Amino acid sequence: MALPVALLAALALLLLLVVTAWSVPFFWQDLMFFTTMTRSSLRCRRRLAARPPVTLLDVFRRHVRLRPQQPLLIFQEQIYTFEDIERRSNRAAWALRRRLGLRRGRTVAVFLPNVPEYLWTWLALAKLGCPMACLNCNVRGHALRHALEAAEATAVLASPELREAVEEVLPHLRRDGVEVFYLSAASPTAGVEALLPTIEVAPAEPPPAELRAGVTGDSRALYIYTSGTTGLPKAAVITELKLMMVASLGRVCGLRPDDVVYTALPLYHSAGLLVGLGGCLDVGATCVLRSKFSASQFWPDCRRYNVSVIQYVGELMRYLCNTPQRADDRDHGVRMALGNGLRAEVWKEFLRRFGPVTIWEFYGATEGNAGFINYTGKVGAVGRANRFIKLFAPFELIRYDVEEERPVRDERGLCIPTKPGETGLLVIKITKNTPFHGYAGDSQKTEKKILRDVLAKGDAFFNSGDLLMMDSEKFIYFQDRVGDTFRWKGENVATTEVEATLGLVSFIQEVNVYGVAVPGCEGRCGMAAVRLKDGATFDGDELYAFTEDTLPPYAAPRFVRIQAALETTGTFKQCKTNLVKEGFDPGLVRDRLFFRDAARRSYVPLSAATFAAIRDMRLAL
Repeated sequence: MALPVALLAALALLLLLVVTAWSVPFFWQDLMFFTTMTRSSLRCRRRLAARPPVTLLDVFRRHVRLRPQQPLLIFQEQIYTFEDIERRSNRAAWALRRRLGLRRGRTVAVFLPNVPEYLWTWLALAKLGCPMACLNCNVRGHALRHALEAAEATAVLASPELREAVEEVLPHLRRDGVEVFYLSAASPTAGVEALLPTIEVAPAEPPPAELRAGVTGDSRALYIYTSGTTGLPKAAVITELKLMMVASLGRVCGLRPDDVVYTALPLYHSAGLLVGLGGCLDVGATCVLRSKFSASQFWPDCRRYNVSVIQYVGELMRYLCNTPQRADDRDHGVRMALGNGLRAEVWKEFLRRFGPVTIWEFYGATEGNAGFINYTGKVGAVGRANRFIKLFAPFELIRYDVEEERPVRDERGLCIPTKPGETGLLVIKITKNTPFHGYAGDSQKTEKKILRDVLAKGDAFFNSGDLLMMDSEKFIYFQDRVGDTFRWKGENVATTEVEATLGLVSFIQEVNVYGVAVPGCEGRCGMAAVRLKDGATFDGDELYAFTEDTLPPYAAPRFVRIQAALETTGTFKQCKTNLVKEGFDPGLVRDRLFFRDAARRSYVPLSAATFAAIRDMRLAL
């Protein structure tokens, strides 16, 4: 009797599943992707639970045995096979151990642009069990010293290209006992040794595995600095498990061993190093590395190297769409694009112009404990609130007071989840499955990213610092960064939405929207820094008419600043801090400034007299 009852129960469960699948949109896609993510997570955890643990380094070495002569890295005219990189990293490991006396756990910082040395230095340090701190090539002076102190780096491996930055801090580093070397054949700086000659004569055999004995999934593998646009760099801790999980993102999206991946993203950030290069180490694919992004050379490079997968950030794709149209725009072999920050209008234009490339848009912070992947191809979305994944990686969008810059709480002191269509702060629960490792050397900043008593007293969530929105179908859309969104006339203004709209104006090439303080006014007033298209002129009448037709009155920028170039970070994120500080004072700002004049229905030059009237509260905005 027990068997028929069990059979009936199983049939009832199957029937319920089928009924649910038919009635719930995207049920099967959610379930299939959940299965894919579960397999990927289990693979990573199983590898690192083995004895000894199988790290990403071990996965790479397996590919060395399986495909020694396959190209792993292509840089300009240079081709490095898996075996080449293995031998070079072995030599570097021996040289670093002997010359620097490296031991497991000692942190070494690399201060390098996008060059092949980045890859074999990373692998060499992994073979010694040493975490690598990935210094941003743009940091200088105090910020550079702070970055080294945070990771407790005792040595720096630098490029001669960054000589001036090195020499600026060299006396301080010597005083602090930090050794500095150039990864080059010769040194341009007196007293700083060039390490390449020592590396080239070192043994090509692998160093003993016991040098990294004791490495586990919780061991620190890397320190990657959050790019941010304000404050000093923060060293996000990347463990061996997180490294393996992020590197498997490409596999989850369909990356194959026969793929050729093109990246021009900086290797000092997680997208270029972990997703791009790390993804190739994981599946055994080939990576084409470019020193810097070039819109004019992007597609010629893709044809030249037979690229099948490209990496992007949103601004990079916009740059490609802004290039002059060509007859051979669709003459390429790219089948997949993997990245983040792609705006809906650029997404559509990219597909229209360059053909049916599969876009895998994802969302995640370097230091974050979970993220999203758009596995349905929904244009503009960063992913979905997958009902199955949410069981293992709980998150919430909560109401956020933009003016007070803090979450809204109810009478119990708990946060309030948003409704569909309502913008909210993304928070992700900190659990055993989704740990938050924080920032090295800065417990205060680590604690600041933890939001407590969110849904229940005593719980803890990672504060993403990002405002997102979920629609009625559970698709999730990025809206803005906390601090970038501002409040004006009692309304929230999302800078990304205004930027996307203004980007459609005929004479505008790039735009950066931000809020500025105005005497006598609550909140912040909208302002736009604009770079004009080559040969174009600013038309105040056209811009006024356009903003009147496309933007609500509170969102139309009151001031416009014309710039020759807009400041961005290494990953093309727009910098707003200095623009906000400088405001709209024509006595301080040398760029041309324009004011939205409702009486003249135009953006007119901002005169000193008009500025004075606004400052003295004689002219209302």
